[in-house]
Formats: sequence, C-alpha cells, structure tokens
Amino acid sequence: MSVRTRLTLVYGSLFLVTSATLVAVTYLLTVRTMDDRFPVRQSMDATTVTRLRAMAVNGDVGQLMRLKADADRQLAQQKHDVLQQLLQSSLVTMLVLGVLAVVIGYVVAGRMLRPLHKVTATARRLSESTLHERIALDGPQDEIKDLADTFDRMLDRLNRAFDGQRRFVANASHELRTPLTINRTVLEVALASRKSPPETKALADVLLGNTARHERLIEGLLLLAKSERELATRVGTPLPDVVRSALDQLDDPADEAEVDVEARLAPATVTGDPVLLERCAVNLLENAVKYNVREGRIWVRTGVRDGEAFLQVVNTGRPVPSYEVATIFEPFRRLRADRTGSRDGAGLGLSIVRAVVRAHGGAIETVPRPEGGLSITVRLPMAREPALAAG
Repeated sequence: MSVRTRLTLVYGSLFLVTSATLVAVTYLLTVRTMDDRFPVRQSMDATTVTRLRAMAVNGDVGQLMRLKADADRQLAQQKHDVLQQLLQSSLVTMLVLGVLAVVIGYVVAGRMLRPLHKVTATARRLSESTLHERIALDGPQDEIKDLADTFDRMLDRLNRAFDGQRRFVANASHELRTPLTINRTVLEVALASRKSPPETKALADVLLGNTARHERLIEGLLLLAKSERELATRVGTPLPDVVRSALDQLDDPADEAEVDVEARLAPATVTGDPVLLERCAVNLLENAVKYNVREGRIWVRTGVRDGEAFLQVVNTGRPVPSYEVATIFEPFRRLRADRTGSRDGAGLGLSIVRAVVRAHGGAIETVPRPEGGLSITVRLPMAREPALAAG
C-alpha cells in the first residue's frame, strides 16, 4: 500500500478506537446517572403513591408488592429503551463520523505528501542532460523541506561529477589519440622510405601493429564511456538498415575467416542513436566471426516479437560453457576458445553491446548452442512513430 493509504488507515483506526472508547464511557456514565437519579419512587405519580399508602394501612401486602414489581419493571424497561436508543444513536454517529474521518484523512494525507510527490516526479524526470533542474521546495523548514534541500545538494554534486566526466572523456580523447596518430604517421613514413634498412622496416611494422591495437583499444574505451551515458540522439531507426550497414563492414573479415553469413531482416523500427545501434550490430557480428570455426555459419535476424523489436545473431563455433556466458559481457573478458579472426581485439566488443542496449532501454538474451557457438538476442522497445524513409 502507498504511504497515503497507510496514513489514511492509521487516521481512521485511531478515530474509531477513540470514538468507541468515548461511546463506552458515555454509556457507562449514563447508566450510573440513571440509577442514581431515577429510583423507583420517582417513577410513580401521586395517585399510585396514594393507593400504595392505602394498601399499606389496610395490610394488603400482596397487592402492594405486585404494584411495586410492576413499577420496577416499567422503570427498568424505560431505562433499557433509553440506553438502547442512546447506544444505537452513538454507534450510527460513530460510523458516519468514522467514514468522514477516513475521507478527511485521505485528503489531508494527500496534501501532506504533495511535497514528496514533487520530489519523486523531479527524480524521475532527471537524467544526465537535465541534472541542472532542482526541486526548490517552498514552505516551512520541516523534515520534508530538509529532504528536498538535501536532494538538491546531491544533484549539485552529481552535476559537477558528470561535467567533470564529460571534460575528462573529451580531453582523454584528444590527448590519447594525438600521440598515437603521430606515432603511426612516423612509422608509416619509415616503412615507405627507401633509405630505411630491412631491420628498421620490420621493427616499424611490429610497432605499427601495436599502435593499431592501441588505437582500437582507445576507440573502444571512449565508445564504451559514451554508450553508458544518456543518449544525445533519439530518432526512429530501422533495424534492417542498421544491420545491412554492419554487414557491409564485415564482408572482408567474414570472407577471410571463410564464414557464411545468412541474413533475414524483417521490418522493425526502434528509437535511439543510429551510430550506437550500428556499432552494436557491428560488434555482435565481429564477435560471431572471431569466435567461429572455419567454414562456419552466422545467422542474422531482425523483426518484432512480443511487442518488441529484436536483433538476433547466431553463430557456429566451439562449445561455450554456460558458466562463461555471464562473464563475456564484462570489459576485457574473452572466451578461451580459439578465434578464426587474424587480429586480436581489445575485449570491449560485447561490453559496448551491453552498454548500448542498456542506454536504449533494452535487454540481451545469450544462450549457448548445443552444437557450439552462441545465440545472442537483443530486444529493444519499439518506436512509437515509424522512421522516415531515407532519401
């Protein structure tokens, strides 16, 4: 139950308990008062009193006792009727006021919790791109305002932290790429120069390969940092177009690895960043090529299932133990199986896939195939509006 409902129940219960106690005390006091103030003799009129005196003088004790008993019964019945009417009226009044107290308690609880609803709505609306918003709650300096002010101060710290992270990523992108680009240029010049001896060219070729791997590592780290942040671009993106572009980039590696790729691309449109979605598809296909066998196969599917768009990449390969499935999406984690690809990666491919899928509000299902290889299915929310046709 919500806090508002619980507060309403507490208010209503306390009121009912207090009302029941008040009714019980009032009933008992009324009974005592009637016993003290209304004895039998006060319920007799003058004629009855005269008759009783006459019967007492004449010695008619039996008739006197019968009259007295009748008077007592009449008084007891009158007291019973009065007390019953009082009890019924009190219970009806208590029930009516109890219902009214519940309604008033519900309204009052809603008004008291309104500042908390404002805090909750602001927290739901916030993201990396809207951390500048604040609750700025007005009102007395009570516990709720202290909570809102504490939340605002936390947002200030988060905003500064995200700004620092963005600046760090931008500076790291520049500072790390520049020296590697210079090194690669120098090595390429050394390889192209006729004056360089063979030993120098061989060394330059090895260093050039290391530089290329470092560049891929840096690009992967920067892309991972970007994909884990709030999406800056959200447009309707057809998944088949994304996969076709990714397949075009994987033609040569697939041919070199002698891997056959079969694609069945049914229409499916999602809302997100097309660049990140393409990188997600490329990484999935690269992983399927690298962890495959010679003359292996890859099946690529897109479509809509259970109200969600999906991208499925299934590949043949070495058997994958089920206990390794949970770790392959961690950074710098690789399967121990041999690769068909000729170049080692940075171990960030599937980590980037997971970050991109999370940023788009999707999920990943990974199932080892009994024959070997993996079946990886990416499920993404459908776009509310169809994507615009290209061109």
